[in-house]
Amino acid sequence: MPDNSPHPLRKPLLIIEFSSLAILLASMAWFANQSTAESPVNPAWLLLPAAASLGVFLSFIGLMYLRWVASANGQGSTRQKLAFSLLAMTLLGVWVFSIANTWLSLTAAP
Repeated sequence: MPDNSPHPLRKPLLIIEFSSLAILLASMAWFANQSTAESPVNPAWLLLPAAASLGVFLSFIGLMYLRWVASANGQGSTRQKLAFSLLAMTLLGVWVFSIANTWLSLTAAP
């Protein structure tokens, strides 16, 4: 009989993911209300949505790992781990690229 109980990290990862998503959406709404052409928001405040988006990405990756690799119970796990690693590195690369582009566009001289 297979064990259908969820992995113990599933609930904390879901809490992190949705909490980070709520922080990300709230900070974006706050920025939309605070920023004007005369007084833009200090770029240091962008650390809040950047950290929240990293939390969303990392918890999403963790949940994917639990679903794809941890639940496989050793059946072709090397191939699954390799595919998962490539996907995780791609997702984190996209995150780093977008954060770097955002920062560079804010600090570029007009």
